[in-house]
Amino acid sequence: MEYRRLGASGLKVPALSFGAGTFGGTGPLFGAWGNTDAQEARRLVDICLEAGLNLFDTADVYSNGASEEVLGEAIKGRRHKVLISTKTTLPMGDGPNDAGSSRSRLIKATEDALRRLGTDHIDLLQLHAFDAGTPVEEVLSTLDALVRAGKLRHVGVSNFSGWQLMKSLAAAERHGWPRYAAHQVYYSLVGRDYEWELMPLGLDQGVGALVWSPLGWGRLTGKIRRGQPLPAGSRLHETAEFGPPVEEEQLYAIVDVLDAIAQETGKSVPQVAINWLLQRPTVSSVIIGARNEQQLRDNLGAVGWNLTAEQIARLDAASVRTAPYPYSPYRRQEGFARLNPPPV
Repeated sequence: MEYRRLGASGLKVPALSFGAGTFGGTGPLFGAWGNTDAQEARRLVDICLEAGLNLFDTADVYSNGASEEVLGEAIKGRRHKVLISTKTTLPMGDGPNDAGSSRSRLIKATEDALRRLGTDHIDLLQLHAFDAGTPVEEVLSTLDALVRAGKLRHVGVSNFSGWQLMKSLAAAERHGWPRYAAHQVYYSLVGRDYEWELMPLGLDQGVGALVWSPLGWGRLTGKIRRGQPLPAGSRLHETAEFGPPVEEEQLYAIVDVLDAIAQETGKSVPQVAINWLLQRPTVSSVIIGARNEQQLRDNLGAVGWNLTAEQIARLDAASVRTAPYPYSPYRRQEGFARLNPPPV
């Protein structure tokens, strides 16, 4: 397993990390993802650790805390061998303080997560969304206190816009509070919006990307192809409405190229799609998920080799979309191109 720095921090994380959204799955979304119990989770953690994957990502909102509880059981007795990433901010109840990133919510959410995970510290706590109702100074000063108390090691965010992240980084810099080291983002061959603003920001500010849904909400598993019905048992039957939309023709064009490269390399379609992400700027770790051992072992096969420059270029060409204003002018005008070269 390759290890990379998490943004500009000193923490080294594996190129692949494991998403525990399938652990303890309940409800219309997480139940469709999977309902892995503690015994099954321990086996998946065993396989991950054998492969050198030691970062496990979860969130309090995943199955209303059940994911954290199952992950805590699965790592019991080997906490020192793993890194734990969890998230908070999204609603955990109907009360006025059951959502957001206020001081009281962050402190309570951290204490609750520590209890469910059965640990005394969290290696990476991420805000699951931006809370426009709480001043960034209140958020960051609270995170600073939790870091100083030893309950958190590093902090990050997820699903922020560029201005939200930059405003927070500026406040942290101004007051000497912990800077966000990670941004957990949606990024895949069928969803490259991350490249337009957040990737250049990450490059400039030293914020590493933790990529969620690298297979485009299950669309790049190799089971969806042109002219074929969605296979029985696909989670897309139940969860498509929750995921980012994709134009069908673009999806099929990308899958055609993935199929061809999979045959050339002897790899699976998911392995090719994940390997493409691992070659992208700012990517610290790609979060893989699995409902069973077979899926996990296949996804782990995405590391230890690299696509060629020619294969990457073909995937780029099939998946590129015209960026909206103001990100597109540099591609059309020489002056903008000189001032704003695309990330490399």
